[in-house]
Amino acid sequence: MSKRRLPIGIQTFREVREDTCYYVDKTAYIRRLIDEGKHYFLSRPRRFGKSLFLDTLKEFFEGNEPLFKGLYIHDRWDWSVRHPVLRLSFGSGNFKESGYVEDALMEQLAAAERRAGIVSEYATAPGRFAFLLEALHDQAGQPVAVLIDEYDKPILDALEVPEVARANRDFLRGLYAVIKDCDAHVRFTFITGVSKFSKVSLFSGLNNLTDITLEPEYSALCGYTDADLDAVFAPELPGLDRNQIRDWYNGYSWLGDEKMYNPFDILLLFRRRRFAAYWFETGTPTFLVETLFKRRVSSLELGAMEGSDELLSTFDVDDIATEALLFQTGYLTITGEEDFGGEPVYQLGYPNREVRQSLNRSLLRYLVRDATRQTANSTQLYRLLEANDFAGLETLFHAFFASIPYEWYSNNDIARYEGYYASVFYSYFAGLGLDITVEDSSSHGRLDMAVLFNGNVYLFEFKVVELASAGAAMAQLQERRYADKYRALEQPIYLIGVEFSKDERNIAVFDVVRV
Repeated sequence: MSKRRLPIGIQTFREVREDTCYYVDKTAYIRRLIDEGKHYFLSRPRRFGKSLFLDTLKEFFEGNEPLFKGLYIHDRWDWSVRHPVLRLSFGSGNFKESGYVEDALMEQLAAAERRAGIVSEYATAPGRFAFLLEALHDQAGQPVAVLIDEYDKPILDALEVPEVARANRDFLRGLYAVIKDCDAHVRFTFITGVSKFSKVSLFSGLNNLTDITLEPEYSALCGYTDADLDAVFAPELPGLDRNQIRDWYNGYSWLGDEKMYNPFDILLLFRRRRFAAYWFETGTPTFLVETLFKRRVSSLELGAMEGSDELLSTFDVDDIATEALLFQTGYLTITGEEDFGGEPVYQLGYPNREVRQSLNRSLLRYLVRDATRQTANSTQLYRLLEANDFAGLETLFHAFFASIPYEWYSNNDIARYEGYYASVFYSYFAGLGLDITVEDSSSHGRLDMAVLFNGNVYLFEFKVVELASAGAAMAQLQERRYADKYRALEQPIYLIGVEFSKDERNIAVFDVVRV
């Protein structure tokens, strides 16, 4: 198999096919969607291939058969039947501006009318949308395929301006309700975006919409599987460690049998031939980080959260569950599922090294407010750990806590809790991409944090005290024999008891014992 062009940033199916780019065949999902229903909704994180799939649907319904030669759907469809397609996208624009979303939609409807040679005199967006669907149906003699991309961006972009976000939501609710009212003129609907707003808040008028976000048979509709990498991208793999690729980028789950890769990461890796946080760096999660601090969410909690199906769907302007925000934006994924009285409860965790490492770096940067200083701290931490320089580690963290402005503490009660101090340690180690386990259970209790690095085992216990308690953290490490679980590794084990003073807002005790 020879190398092909990498479709980086290409969201047009025609360009992918005509320019002989690598393509993972998703057309079997089109056949299944058509056979099983009519109106669909799918949410996936950004840059997961949603727009390309929508464009594939567009070419499919318009009957552009040559583009599908060699693909699953080609011999399983009557290409003589062609449907008009109305594709809307809210991918760009200043949606924080009041009324912008309606103006943007009107422009798209006007463009669709010009292309079809249709004249509309309706003054409202819902009226114009409904008329266009009917007119396209009459003109072509076939019902319309309605494709809506980034349906939620006008709301997400305006979350910091709640009154505009609510107005955008209410406008879109009225727009999407038109699809149900015009059902006789619609052959197929596919709506996609990052978030999953509750049906009550946004799709109350489109209650026949089938949400396939967590349906296992559609879990691989967007993204790549391990099998895809081996079969489609085989020419790109030589020289790259497959286990390292999995560690960095694999791990997303929407309850299917296989974990998924973000295509953007994989394509950039193949081009640049080095591992980096390609997906994470395309979007700065400022709103997310500020929300986590505002809600007193410790970074220690992020790798072990839980959420019900209802909770993960609870997303609205005035009600954004932390778990839903993290899951829908791709910073956490489903790592397990349990049945509680017939209702599923999902365990959530980081999907891969890229997200775990990068999100923790962002959390630290929010505290330090100096990217250069934060990078220097992380570099120094790595070198000190390599040398087992524990006195240097104590000095480094002491200096870090001392550098946090007093105003930050006075405005954040979280800084008086053990989890806050422990999360700073965790985020520094996680930001280096190290092998970390938190709240590690054994028959003796729960260890706060274990770090495996450079052939050594580091076991941490954290406590917040009024005054230095002369080794309470170390006493717990020793009394509960946390080291026993790690002796089989036959590596040096270091017990590290760290105590923080509420009054001094810094490290009061830093004990280290090798066992």
